[in-house]
Amino acid sequence: MRLFHHKKELVSHLDDVRGKKRTIGLVPTMGALHAGHISLVKKALSENDVVVVSIFVNPTQFDKKDDLEKYPRSLEKDVALLENVSDQVIIFAPTVDEIYGDNIKSQSYEFDGLDKVMEGEFRDGHFNGVGTIVELLLRTVAPDKAYFGEKDFQQLQIIRKMAELKKLPYTIIGCPIERESHGLAMSSRNERLSKTTREQANFIYLTLETAKSKFGTENAKNIADWVKSEFDKNPLFDLEYFEIADEATLTPMLKKQDNQKYRAFIAVYADGVRLIDNLRLN
Repeated sequence: MRLFHHKKELVSHLDDVRGKKRTIGLVPTMGALHAGHISLVKKALSENDVVVVSIFVNPTQFDKKDDLEKYPRSLEKDVALLENVSDQVIIFAPTVDEIYGDNIKSQSYEFDGLDKVMEGEFRDGHFNGVGTIVELLLRTVAPDKAYFGEKDFQQLQIIRKMAELKKLPYTIIGCPIERESHGLAMSSRNERLSKTTREQANFIYLTLETAKSKFGTENAKNIADWVKSEFDKNPLFDLEYFEIADEATLTPMLKKQDNQKYRAFIAVYADGVRLIDNLRLN
């Protein structure tokens, strides 16, 4: 396994890899790795000869300074975890200066409205930051395939749109959500929850499952009202939003169409930690 902190050295090494006709996968992460990340890495290893795992807490995608400062960082632990997965993993762990130099600023993108709803409504500038770092990583690594978890489904669709608009010739692959044994979507942020809250946070997933069961017979507004009432009764969790939206366009569902796929999206605060999840409904 190789660890690189500088783009120039990484690119030189990957040029050698390509020279040997070997395929390259990319798994972008912000570190604090867990089983969800490892599932992405294993998927990438099953489809490529080597896999680059980037570990970089990207400042331009945080709309709150406090959230950026509290985001868990554990590079040594992450490296040890990846060493146990495969010797065909390459780690890219740059500093902020290496990525942005003296200008810590995101580019501006036109995402055709995908960034205006849900997360975009509550996190100003977030997706410009995501687009900036993912574009840079794609152009630096130039992978055959790049892998992203569906827990951040809106982000996944925006990355696909960015790659399309920028005409980037890399295949973007979405991978299923990995969940803790009781249903909570795996996230690095889960480590900031108290033991009690983490144990009871399956409430989020169970609510999504019930919303799915209601989807066949009830309209979106009734389901949303029911979700809100459930959270109003649970003092551990504060609901930020719940939305049923079209998978492709992310537009809120007004009237169900037989030929469209829908997902339920949710954002919740628990112990001051922001958690998101989603579930396909049909």
